[in-house]
Amino acid sequence: MDYKEAIQLFEETAKKTVVQIERCGVGIANYVFLVSTEAEKFVLRCSMEEDAYEDTVHWLGKLSVCGIPIPAVLFEGKYGNYSYLVLSYIPGDDIGNVYHKLSDSQKKQIAGEVIEIQRKVSKIHIQPDAAWTWNGTIRELLDRAEERMQAKQHFDSSKIAVVRTLQHEIQAYLDHIQPIPYLDDISTKNLLICEGRLSGIIDIDWMGFGDMLTFVAMTKVALLNMDLDTRYIDYLLEEIHPDTAAYKAFVFYCLVYCVDFMGERGMQFLDKTIPVNESVVRKLNHIFDTLLEEWEGDFNGIQSSHL
Repeated sequence: MDYKEAIQLFEETAKKTVVQIERCGVGIANYVFLVSTEAEKFVLRCSMEEDAYEDTVHWLGKLSVCGIPIPAVLFEGKYGNYSYLVLSYIPGDDIGNVYHKLSDSQKKQIAGEVIEIQRKVSKIHIQPDAAWTWNGTIRELLDRAEERMQAKQHFDSSKIAVVRTLQHEIQAYLDHIQPIPYLDDISTKNLLICEGRLSGIIDIDWMGFGDMLTFVAMTKVALLNMDLDTRYIDYLLEEIHPDTAAYKAFVFYCLVYCVDFMGERGMQFLDKTIPVNESVVRKLNHIFDTLLEEWEGDFNGIQSSHL
């Protein structure tokens, strides 16, 4: 979608004149625009997928009663070949973009607020698929990563077999995980920070069901991949207080997301390609090896350093 189409869509839908519009860097599977009128700002999301925002509208509606900072749905529908969604604007930038500016005390404050939000989300009523299992969810993630890695061949897909072995080792723990709802896509993106404080959560297109530790694991891998410190992860874990078994599962989840990141390298989404080069490959391989060393280490000692 080009700017002319986006402006026409917005003006016909919202009945407001656009004075400025810019394409957002986020939005791998969507065209996302920040639209300014004379008095307000809005977010316009567009997709060529049929009923692309049905789940988004559903979950934003469910979460609207939780008292958490999420955008409101203002308009939705079809425009030509596009599904579209107009949302209220929340000021701020992805935490990954401003992380280097945050003090440790700000990271700790944000971590506390994020876990409080997750606890509120965990109380909403959901009806999971009857066939849902947490082990099955993890297997699907690994299957997807393996398929992508084998297709692109930037990484050694035998790493998936290593992670599957670890899954078998902690299967009893994973079998006990219940389908508790949580926001599973707030890592270094989708969590907005404004002037050092949490301002909102965006791009809620689906909901996670299961172990909340996975969002912490994904965030850790993302921070390591960006060469950033992981003190925010320490603060999140302090809020969650995982026991030794849960912390071991956390390290396992980190490995799962590491191979998931590997699988994404070189993939194209709309008009964006996930970068891959020798440096990216070397870094993710190093992260994987470091996490595997942690898995094989003294969990009692490692865990106590986080609590």
